[in-house]
Amino acid sequence: MTTHTSVGPKAKAILERDRKVVSSSYARPYPFVPHRGEGVWLFDVDGRKYLDFMGGIAVNTTGYAHPKVVEAVTEQARRFAHVCFSDFAHEPVVSLAERLVEKLGGGYRVYFGNSGTEAIEAAIKLARYHTRRPYLLAFTGAFHGRTMGSLALTSSNSKYREGFSPLMPYVVHVPFPDPFRPPFNATEQNVAEVVLDYLEHLFATKLPPSEVAAFFVEPIQGEGGYVLPPPGFFQRLKALLDRHGILLVADEIQTGAGRTGTFLAMAHEGVVPDMVTLAKGLASGYPLSALLFREELSSWPSGAHGTTFGGNPVAAAAAMATLDLLEGGLIENARRVGDRLIRELKARMMGRPGVGDVRGRGLMIAIDFVKEGRDHNPKLRDRIVNEAFALGLLTLPAGPSALRVSPPLILTESDAMLGAELLQRAYERALELG
Repeated sequence: MTTHTSVGPKAKAILERDRKVVSSSYARPYPFVPHRGEGVWLFDVDGRKYLDFMGGIAVNTTGYAHPKVVEAVTEQARRFAHVCFSDFAHEPVVSLAERLVEKLGGGYRVYFGNSGTEAIEAAIKLARYHTRRPYLLAFTGAFHGRTMGSLALTSSNSKYREGFSPLMPYVVHVPFPDPFRPPFNATEQNVAEVVLDYLEHLFATKLPPSEVAAFFVEPIQGEGGYVLPPPGFFQRLKALLDRHGILLVADEIQTGAGRTGTFLAMAHEGVVPDMVTLAKGLASGYPLSALLFREELSSWPSGAHGTTFGGNPVAAAAAMATLDLLEGGLIENARRVGDRLIRELKARMMGRPGVGDVRGRGLMIAIDFVKEGRDHNPKLRDRIVNEAFALGLLTLPAGPSALRVSPPLILTESDAMLGAELLQRAYERALELG
């Protein structure tokens, strides 16, 4: 693939206009301006070709311009693009709700929104409404959104919270049992036990469990760095929460819709959550989110929560086509190609200077870069992200020092191996640059 050492003229012109009129809150990690996509490839406005290892932040499940998704969206758009689902039931949204409930084994209801943070806001409201308890728990390193309710749960980066206080009260954070960087001077072997003991200590000393409505968790921490929990941890956590009547809310916004090789990442843990939030990859790039909650939690009345655009029929049609493709082989492809890619990245990267860890499940993979010991090395990570871009590979950072790999689930083994080769080359170039 061609190395790009400068910004193309069309991209440069658009980026100059972008800087003048759009919010300064938008991130621009490198000067990429997409024009069109095909499969796992993106082309910029200057005709440059890039292998996509970011998937729009784990969103473009079926790649770009998948004919089945395009057909479903076009067909629904010809019927109607919007009638407010908060007021009037219509296809294909009801069918999508039925299908999602079926995929979770029945016994759930569904609330639709537009984005992941909206699903979290709905879960916050329902948990408090149903339990009549004020407190919420979340992990340090968590990312649950950036609207004011979800932001109170988010703790993956202080910049997301800076300047916005006071945030929603009655939120308590618990250290995540990170096996690679264990809290409390724990070890990889006992970190689950130490974190659970700390939670019990909180309940005994300052946080009455009878006043805790829910614990919001990511099966794999996303923006926190693609961090996996120790085996069996979530089963033990769920048992502890059940003893106190505390709901477990699984934030599957980034992990769900097949990304880890199962429809929900919680399936790897053998845990059935009380609530599940889905978004990102659910509709292959169309704005749609879903909160699924156990039937017995459906205690809020008509009008207690709603949205104008949530449950958009065009997005729902895209989601139905996405589910067809997931069930037709993409979930298995994510598992198979992801396993191969993790092995390849470990073989190419582990043991080399500055590489601390390669971890993941399915096509949710991270390479974590370190200084001495396991100290974070964001500078090396960021150099590699930029060198990968110059080589024609699109990636994104995650957490303080991880580079995330979250391509479309249609990724083939050959393209996965190409991406691994480009990442190795980007790493080597970054080391040369110092």
